Formats: sequence, structure tokens, C-alpha cells
Amino acid sequence: MKRETKWFESDLLGERYSLTRHRSGLPIYVFPKKLTTTYALLAADFGSVDNVLPNGEIMPDGVAHFLEHKLFSNADGSDSFERFSAFGADANAYTAESRTVYLFSCTERFADSLAELLDFVTHPYFTPETVQKEQGIIAEEIRMCLDNPYNACFYGMLAGLYEKHPVKNEICGSERSIGEITPELLYRAYQTYYGLPNMALIVCGNVDTETVLEIADRHLPQSAAPYEEPVRRVTVEKPAAVTRLSVRHGQVAKPIFCIGVKDTGLPASPEERTERDVLLSVLNEMLFSPAGELYNRLYDANMISPGLSTDYVLTRDFGFWYLVGEADDPQAVFAEIERYVEEKQKTGLDPADFERCRRIEYAEYIKGFDATEEIANTLLSFVFEKSDYFGYADVVRRLSFEKAERLFRQFFRPEACTLSVVLPWDAPDKENTHE
Repeated sequence: MKRETKWFESDLLGERYSLTRHRSGLPIYVFPKKLTTTYALLAADFGSVDNVLPNGEIMPDGVAHFLEHKLFSNADGSDSFERFSAFGADANAYTAESRTVYLFSCTERFADSLAELLDFVTHPYFTPETVQKEQGIIAEEIRMCLDNPYNACFYGMLAGLYEKHPVKNEICGSERSIGEITPELLYRAYQTYYGLPNMALIVCGNVDTETVLEIADRHLPQSAAPYEEPVRRVTVEKPAAVTRLSVRHGQVAKPIFCIGVKDTGLPASPEERTERDVLLSVLNEMLFSPAGELYNRLYDANMISPGLSTDYVLTRDFGFWYLVGEADDPQAVFAEIERYVEEKQKTGLDPADFERCRRIEYAEYIKGFDATEEIANTLLSFVFEKSDYFGYADVVRRLSFEKAERLFRQFFRPEACTLSVVLPWDAPDKENTHE
């Protein structure tokens, strides 16, 4: 059977990549890049929020992460991490809310490493003994996460935003939930979400498409197995946050805080989600960057420690913005930020500042093509979003100040905000919210 390979090209960047749908059903993307390190990832469109089996059964929290751990153990007793190490490759994996990714980087023996990646991910092997052993390992990981104050602060923010959506639950699950995991459950989850059409292989580096496809031919089925798209549960959430304030205590010298804003205006189309994502990136730079008015106002008043980090997370199913920092009085900082946002919503944003920040976002996009790892992971985001990687530049160029200002007024609503705080163990709770 003749392969059909489609090429995507950017005259602006002088870059190109190919897409070939392998006979097994796996989409294979190859991004040639003459750099020293080659980076490859094999990802499943399956994350911690995907918890429904075809029969409607809801899986316990932590199954996606548990699967990620277990796939490295092979039926012959070997461990794929050790094999990658023998090849001189640096391998890893991670589970996020909306995906599971297996990856490696190497400077030599690329063919051996890619073969190993394809083999271990497509050959699951679970037994009661190995599952029980992994439960102990992951339980220890869960306890470490619980002891991490920044992790606790972040999930406190998510619990403050969401009433029902599984995004508020720990990716690792809980000791109780992983205790419910069995080999049979893992196999059912694997069969549901690890069908090759629900996955993607992305390779970026000094390789060519034909070489990658030849390796894939030797290690993948030569025909597609029957596969049905998994059911994605839709969780309806109220527009408002669940709680205004949540306070915990932890091993911190100074209180840390995480402010969250719930986004319930999720666009239906990938193109609109891309534009919304870019607009929020520009607004982040305008309002919350270290060079901005708000940051300097807070820092000069000794209200915050150096460094505020912000991000916006948007998928087809959920979206939220958050800001993390350290302060003696997080509630006062929260109140000051809300006053600043309200003030800007009344007086309006500066068009010149918008243009400056739009150019910064454009420059960051261009700079992202300097590393194979960043290229592959960014391309994966666009692949699973069914959006256009190279088209991002056009979206940034077409951004309008009017749309940015409109989104700013709609997005930052007091009722959609929550504050999560972690105080030192010996600090008293503050019940007032500085309204």
C-alpha cells in the first residue's frame, strides 16, 4: 500500500514538517531540524480528566498516571528505562490533565531508541503482583505531593474553582483511589484510550521522514485494528467559583498563594480557542509581567516577594487562569489585584502597550523553533487540539486591541475568582477576605 505523506510548510519561518498516517492508524509527524539532539514523543490523547469507560463506568482517580508508570515494565521482566540508558538516550514520561506522553532525547542510536519507544508503549503487561508493587511506589509519590506546599496551593485553587470537574483532582489520584486499580481495569483503560488513532508520534531532529516510517513499519501493526473514539464526559460547571478563599498550613517560611479565575466561555472551535489562548497570553504580559505597573506597585509596597508567575490553561473541556506568588498577607495582595483589574476595566487598556506585548508574544513563538524538545511538545499541543501549528503566527498578527479589551472585561470577573493560601504551620488563619 502506498503511503500518503502531507507536508506543512511555513515560508515565514523556513520550516516544514510531515504527517503520515501509518497503516496501523497512528499519525506520525516528522519535523526535520539540523540540531545535535533528536527528540521523539509518543502520546495518547488521554489524561487525568478522562475517566469514562465505554460501558459508562467511571474509573478511580489516577488511572492515566498509573498506566504511564506501568508501561515501562515489560513481560520479560525488563525495564524500558534501562534499555534507553543502554542506548545513551534520556527517556521520561508524564501525565497531564489531557494527555499522557512518553519521550526520549538522544544524540546517537536514534533507531534503537525509537524502536524501544514504539515497542513498550504498544505492548502493555500487567499482573496482580506488579500492580500491587506499583501501588506502593505511587502511594509514596502521592505522600510527597501532599507534603509539597506549592502543589497543595495549586490544587487548593482548583478545588476553589471547580465543584465537579475532575481537573480539580490530583493527577496521581489518592492512596484510596489507586488501591482500587486492578490489572483488568488497566487493560480496559488501555484498550479504550491507547488505540493508535487516538495517539500521535512526533519526531524532531536531524532525521528524515522515510527513516522514521521504516522503523515504524518494523514495530507497528501493518493494518489498523477496530477502534472507536472514547466517550468524553462533559461536566457542566456553574460560571462562579465554588469558594472565595481556602487556607491550608504547610512547610513554608512565608505564606504562598495561588489566585485562580475560572473560564467558562470555552470556544467550540480549535481556531477560536487558539485566538483566546493568544489573547490571554498578551493580557498576561500587559497586566502581570515584572515590567508592569501592578507588579511594581505590589513590590514597591513590600506586599510580595520577587517573582510572580502566571499561566492560562485552555482545553476543549476546561480553562482557567492562575497567578502564583509569595506574600506576608496574600489576602491583601488579592484585594489589590482585584482593585487594579477593576480600575483598568473602567479606564481601559493602552493600545500601545497591547501592541508591544503582542510583539513579545510573536517573538516568543519564533524563538520556540530553536529547540527540538520545544518544537515537538508544542506541535503535540496543536495536534491534539486539531489546530494549525504554523498558523499560530497569523493568529498573533491578526490580534485586535478591541478583542483583547473585550475579553479582559469579560474574563476577570470577581465571582469567578478564588484565592488559595498556604500558611506556615505556626501562623493563625485569617478569616477576613479584605472585601
